[in-house]
Amino acid sequence: MTGRKTFYIYILSNKHNTVLYTGVTDDLIRRVYEHKNKLIEGFTKRYNITKLLYYESTESAESAILREKQVKDYRRDKKFGLVRQLNPEMRDLYPKLVV
Repeated sequence: MTGRKTFYIYILSNKHNTVLYTGVTDDLIRRVYEHKNKLIEGFTKRYNITKLLYYESTESAESAILREKQVKDYRRDKKFGLVRQLNPEMRDLYPKLVV
């Protein structure tokens, strides 16, 4: 084993895909679970943001944080374009992670 850690940049939305949230984590399954179960106070809980639409991985925290900032700066239509490249039907990707 190399002992390398994986970091994730992710985009969540609400049921109707009207609100987007971009985050970063080193444990995607746990973090999305926390959002889905409203265990995290703040924006995602307040706006019922529980649907994982997009994620990408990297092997360094620094590159993950830089990428998160880059994606957060995208205009709304560019974020949706990024999501649709991976997930054209805008389905919740979380169930496939926990299989």
